[in-house]
Amino acid sequence: MTATLRTIQTAQAPAAIGPYSQAVVANGFVFTAGQIALDPATMDIVGGDVVAQTERVLANLAAILAAAGASWSSVVKTTVFLADMADFPRMNDVYARVFGDARPARSTVAVKGLPRNVLVEIEAVAVLG
Repeated sequence: MTATLRTIQTAQAPAAIGPYSQAVVANGFVFTAGQIALDPATMDIVGGDVVAQTERVLANLAAILAAAGASWSSVVKTTVFLADMADFPRMNDVYARVFGDARPARSTVAVKGLPRNVLVEIEAVAVLG
């Protein structure tokens, strides 16, 4: 059985800056690319701390999920990459506020470096329907 893949592209989130898609829909699931704190209008990294960057990252993810027909309540898994695990509590506060009652599975890992030296990157998997 061959899966039908549908790529997602929205101007409400940063354009892919490499050979990848903002998201791919496959077998009823949406798989997003990791999102960093790029402003989709300027393609510049938003200034500020991990709070400001997490807000931008989650706004980018929300736009991609909406373009695919999903929402926070349909997210089943996220992966959060932090440049510094000391930023976890502040990132988590923004994450909890944005996700509201949704409680997807989540992994959070500290990494040596992220694209463009951002403080946070988040990817998501959501179910459609």
